[in-house]
Amino acid sequence: MIRRLLETPLKQAAGKYPVVTLTGPRQSGKTTLVRAAFPRHEYASLEDPDVRAFALEDPRGFLGQFTGGVVLDEAQRAPDLFSYLQTIVDGEDAPGRFIVSGSQDFLLLRSISQSLAGRSAIFHLLPFSLAEIEGRRPFPLEKLGRELPKARRPGSPGAPPDLMEALLRGFYPRIHDKGLDPQGWYAGYYQTYVERDVREIVNVGDLESFGRFVRLCAGRNGQLLNLASLAVDCGITHTTARRWVSILEASFLVTLLRPHHASYGKRLIKSPKLYFLDTGLLCYLLRIRSPDDLRVHPSRGPIFESFVVSELLKNALHQGREPDLSFWRDATGHEIDAVIERGSERVAVEIKSGQTVADDFFAGIDFWRRLVGDPAAPAALIYGGDRSFRRRGVAVYSWSAM
Repeated sequence: MIRRLLETPLKQAAGKYPVVTLTGPRQSGKTTLVRAAFPRHEYASLEDPDVRAFALEDPRGFLGQFTGGVVLDEAQRAPDLFSYLQTIVDGEDAPGRFIVSGSQDFLLLRSISQSLAGRSAIFHLLPFSLAEIEGRRPFPLEKLGRELPKARRPGSPGAPPDLMEALLRGFYPRIHDKGLDPQGWYAGYYQTYVERDVREIVNVGDLESFGRFVRLCAGRNGQLLNLASLAVDCGITHTTARRWVSILEASFLVTLLRPHHASYGKRLIKSPKLYFLDTGLLCYLLRIRSPDDLRVHPSRGPIFESFVVSELLKNALHQGREPDLSFWRDATGHEIDAVIERGSERVAVEIKSGQTVADDFFAGIDFWRRLVGDPAAPAALIYGGDRSFRRRGVAVYSWSAM
């Protein structure tokens, strides 16, 4: 089993909070993680119809059968349980008694915010990070833009595969654990998501239109979110488009990267940028079937951006931290792909899929440094090549260092 970085923060939280909650997309490895992290806890999956029926019909009796710690998996299937959990933990505040996991963020977290506020530590598990697949620690975000990673010898254990192959394969655990064909797996995953999960989350009505909407979002990956354009192209209302984007975000299929708030005297873009959180699923939706197709595809750059953004998010989330990640763009088109906030310090991150670093890769960083009035402000360039080095006062990182 590939070890997850989140295991340690989960165990630490279980020593302090009576309830520990883990959310994330389906098939991201939540069940495997909680059962490995808490092997002495009893386990109950509310995916099981008999178990779910017991929990729904007699919640007090269901919870009363567990005398020690218990893992409640797919807990969003019985949201009323959380009110009863509140009563139990208020009466007996034993740390780590309930480990709750689920794959529908807004249903699960809404129940927690209503019933367990202050009583539960909340974590998010995304599919594997590149570092987890390679069995190493990720490059520390607090060093990004200032230090370079240690060089690894070509062909050494854990060395990264071809970039295009990695992007096409994606990072869902089952593909890597079982050596499955990515295209076949993503086809089944997507079909299950649309036909089952979406129906359960909210009454979409026209699943064909929703499927078309998801593919339209894939075509706009890495772009500013334009709900009006999406609604027109899909033949739905603006309100429906907004609701469907919320569904995708709550299901951990996409993330909305918010604009950085500092204006520096400039008029800013206020719309978020849309990114898919897994490049394998994104390639499937874009009908990219091979690494060679991806090399020449017009969406190669945005797909690579998705990879880097998701790796930065995983770097924080899988260590139990909230990611302070945004992007910056003014009304004249000057842009920084990602901005990481470290206290009072802001690190500009540029993302380029090219394998050769060109001078124009640094144009955005040069503009940013002039804007903030600091020619030595920390900055990072993450690109599609194999070497990490320093150039023009900027730390340049290979994609494989993420």
